[in-house]
Amino acid sequence: MNLSQLLSSFYLRHSKHLLLAAAMMLPYFAFEVSRMPANNNVETWLPDNSAVRADYDDFLSRFGGDETILIGIPDVAEDSPLLESVACRLEGLSEIRRCWSPARLKHEMEGFSVPADEARARLDGLVLSPQGRMVGMLAQLSPAGVADRDATVTAIRRALDYCQLDADNVYLAGAAVTISELDHLGGFRQNTFFFCVTLLVSSVILWLVIRDIHMTTGVMLVTVWAVGLSESAVSWMGGEFNFIMSAMPVMVMVFTLAISIHYLHYYRASVKEPNAIGLAIRRAFRPCFWATLTTVIGLCSLTVSEFSPVRQFGLGAAFGAFTALFAGLGLTPALVCLMPKSATSERDEREWLPMVGFWIMGRTTRIVLGSLVLVAASAYGIMQLQSSIDPLEFLPKGSLVARDIRVIEADLTPYESIEVTVDFGTEDIPLFEKIDRVRKVETQIAAHPNIRHTLSQASFFPTELPESRAETMRLLSRAGHSQDNRDFVSVGQRFWRISARVVGDGPSQKHATADELQKMVTGENLTITGIAPLLAVAQQDIFRGFWSSFAAAFAIITFVMMLSLRSITLSIIAMIPNLVPIAIVFGIMGWCNIPVDIGMMMTASIALGIAVDGTFHFVTEYRHQIKRHRNRERASRNALWRTGAPIFQAALIASLGMLALAASQFVPTARFGLLMSTLLMAAVVGDLLLLPSLLAFGHKSRQKVQSSTQTPTANRHYESPIRAQKSRSTAPEESFRRAA
Repeated sequence: MNLSQLLSSFYLRHSKHLLLAAAMMLPYFAFEVSRMPANNNVETWLPDNSAVRADYDDFLSRFGGDETILIGIPDVAEDSPLLESVACRLEGLSEIRRCWSPARLKHEMEGFSVPADEARARLDGLVLSPQGRMVGMLAQLSPAGVADRDATVTAIRRALDYCQLDADNVYLAGAAVTISELDHLGGFRQNTFFFCVTLLVSSVILWLVIRDIHMTTGVMLVTVWAVGLSESAVSWMGGEFNFIMSAMPVMVMVFTLAISIHYLHYYRASVKEPNAIGLAIRRAFRPCFWATLTTVIGLCSLTVSEFSPVRQFGLGAAFGAFTALFAGLGLTPALVCLMPKSATSERDEREWLPMVGFWIMGRTTRIVLGSLVLVAASAYGIMQLQSSIDPLEFLPKGSLVARDIRVIEADLTPYESIEVTVDFGTEDIPLFEKIDRVRKVETQIAAHPNIRHTLSQASFFPTELPESRAETMRLLSRAGHSQDNRDFVSVGQRFWRISARVVGDGPSQKHATADELQKMVTGENLTITGIAPLLAVAQQDIFRGFWSSFAAAFAIITFVMMLSLRSITLSIIAMIPNLVPIAIVFGIMGWCNIPVDIGMMMTASIALGIAVDGTFHFVTEYRHQIKRHRNRERASRNALWRTGAPIFQAALIASLGMLALAASQFVPTARFGLLMSTLLMAAVVGDLLLLPSLLAFGHKSRQKVQSSTQTPTANRHYESPIRAQKSRSTAPEESFRRAA
């Protein structure tokens, strides 16, 4: 008994049991996925291994981060009793450690003998608007508040409602507010909706392809099973749900659909032969396996990234690709066994493919040269590519959070800060000498045009020491008590913090400000860090990661292609149609000044791995045809007829499935879906237009090719298998026997 018989016998006996077991696993998968935690913290988008990240981690360990939510209330007096009521109400929340109103901050400074007018001046640009349009409050988060930022933001809004403040006229800003909004936009519930939309779109297209509602439903359930297993595996490994991982279910779905479509085509071509189910598995396995392997390589290349969510996505989606291979070639045959008539109900509409083949064969030179011209034009655009990472750009244009941040930055203070740590070492230096040195550094920092406000422990002390020794001792005693909070002083009095509110257009300009401050401030041992400088470093790492992951994927996939095809020349030719469309798309992005963000950086490697799927099916058939006819033009044309339909159908479903993500309100997800859809459609053009042209390029047929205006079947080099199936001969096609 050969392998085809064994496989067919297995499915004839166990198809029902196999599908029943898969169906029983679905509720468990749903449970596992629903309990996966969401994590869209800004820190997860930052590079793991860099000196800048090490400095930031040291800052957090010394000062605890001091995560704060800035509340802006317009048209309220700075000494209004309402503000004190709000502060008391917020401090009653377990998520809030302390709430500072302007009156409380002034009272604290006056307690250190700072004159009232000077204390008020020190608060301008922080909690007091220079124009008098808004009053601010600083709500410092407790460890419980940092652990659950979404609950913290919700509790603050409820407290404001309780104090009868109109939510539309109260503005919130801060990392916790942004992260909470990102968790809503890129969280499990929101992305489940878009996955269902993608599932519906793909179902409609699949039905148009196979023309049977029962088989369509079965294949879509197989894809849901593959997605459930993939996401559950991420949950088992301790993974977290973030905006990058939200694209993984759609990717696994399109992987599974592509393999299922290819299997159904192989089955239809084998249906008249004995053991058709097993024979179709054997014929589909080799190209599907190599295509899956290249996809996995493209995904695993993302592990070179400095960003932990990108690495997690690469590994999770790589496992999902293998899951798709198992589901597509393991469960789809079971569906075929139970619904054999549904599996052969496709309406064959491929008679147009031979005409396309003749059209391409008559224009190979123009197609190849035209592609070279497009690549040359794209080269300049690729060199102009820039990267970008800005949390505000992740929010939709109509987001209330983005509106609040812009209003607060315009009328009150910037929501981002640069953190400066002054290290006095272990030397025994008097407290007031440290205050003077910190104040000197703070003055130099405040002189920079991009610094709106500075705050440090020195801000709470008077400019000159009191003359009374008793008053001086009182200030020293009060200062020692305030050090317990670690807000601005840490490790005794060794580390002192200066928080500088910074303005600028994006992380790059703010990072430039940090570099300029480093050069301006001299004579002190200090470290400059903060989210803004880290985001700028992240932009650079995005660009490096984009090229390094793509280069690694291209090199390894090319090697795998050589290993599979056992031909260096054919492998190089086969890789060109996958590289050219990607180069053209990113070249256009460079020409149009569209930056690459953290989601888009993954698309080139992923698209390259997916695009090779169609290449393997085409080249495998081309090799069979070239052995049979010894004519490159004819082999390329016949390979296009035999593989063009499933390649196009799989790419169409994948592309439109990804395009559904473009409707997401979460900007990274929308950009990822739109770019992936564009790349996949460009890749199928490369497989069905450029690849046949390259394989036939330079070939001079001994017999004159008839005009494409003639009926393709009139050419004696072409025999339509559709017509052959209708003829008296039902003998299996020799090329498929060789493929087996």
